[in-house]
Amino acid sequence: MSSDDRLTIALVLDDDLDRPDGVQQYVLTVANGLRERGHDVHLVTPTTRRTDLPNLHVVGRHIATTFNGNRVRTPLGAPRSQVTALLAGVRPDVLHVQMPHSPLLAGRFVRAVAPDVAVVGSFHIAPGSRLADAGSRLLGAVERRELRRFDTVLAMSDTARDFARTAYGLVTTPATMPVHLDRAPGTEPLTSPLADDDSRPVRIVFLGRLVERKGARELLAALHVLADQHLAHRPWTAELAGTGPQEQLLTRYVAEHGLTGQVTLSGFVAEADKSALLASGDLVVLPSTGGESFGISVVEALAVARGVVLAGDNPGYRTPMAGLEHQLLDPRDPVTFARTLARWIDDPAARASAIGPQRARAAQFDTEVAIDQTEDIYRAALDRRRALLRTVD
Repeated sequence: MSSDDRLTIALVLDDDLDRPDGVQQYVLTVANGLRERGHDVHLVTPTTRRTDLPNLHVVGRHIATTFNGNRVRTPLGAPRSQVTALLAGVRPDVLHVQMPHSPLLAGRFVRAVAPDVAVVGSFHIAPGSRLADAGSRLLGAVERRELRRFDTVLAMSDTARDFARTAYGLVTTPATMPVHLDRAPGTEPLTSPLADDDSRPVRIVFLGRLVERKGARELLAALHVLADQHLAHRPWTAELAGTGPQEQLLTRYVAEHGLTGQVTLSGFVAEADKSALLASGDLVVLPSTGGESFGISVVEALAVARGVVLAGDNPGYRTPMAGLEHQLLDPRDPVTFARTLARWIDDPAARASAIGPQRARAAQFDTEVAIDQTEDIYRAALDRRRALLRTVD
């Protein structure tokens, strides 16, 4: 890459970079992808424990709050002198802000950035409650003037697009969420299903945080109906992997409903082992009940599963599951949920035929595809910014 093509990018996040949540994954994936192409990428955050990230700038302080069912660290404010000094030292071509953003940290960068810097925003979330929605609308009103400085605002899903329009009055550009599509050992060739063996129990896998909106409790309720009513002709087992505040509740449910012999709660799964776990399931079931703007975990499952991926029918999951709508389900209806599981348990041919379309859908979110798009968006925003400055001059 020539020096003329090389961009300096500052990615600003009001939260920390320690947790594997969707926004953090997006920021780090974009940063790594752009660095690999020779760009100079800087990360700006109010807090992080990580020491392995190059060009990391920790600015200001934060407090921990809960928003949309997640624990979020909200910045208390970045000193203007620190903001000004950082921008002068980094001299970015592009300031890329994760939205919705705080006027006390990211907003101060937006207001202080030089006129020739392209400002790009990415909307990731959708409000999960009326209170969150009302708060977002209020924040949008407060930031109305500041939002005019953005050259491009991206929406990472249809849900994020709708949220940006209704809460902030913004017209957004659709963008591809970059997902690192790991290939677990044993998943190649891509169209190879798990070997079907009538004597082997069909394996159901859940992987996710054990929090209310991820649907683990709803999955157990469906598994209870499945077992109690003998809906499936073939034997099955289920593994629920992950940790979280519902862990004890789910453990009691398994014991009290006679599922101990068929259902296992396996606890924490290391990042390096997640793909192999997803690939081991005849059915990978991710029955989130809502509060999702996008499903990175869904894309990861679609990429490596050697069986069928079933996902909760919520607005955020409809984006990665586009074209696979027959694999969406209502987690809150345990009887219908159980019957859906039984149908896929007893139909190995249907599970095998799901693999190809799933892999094709996942490939559309491959990191290389998304970083190509991100580069194009940055350059187009810079062109618009420079054209605007010429008209002003």
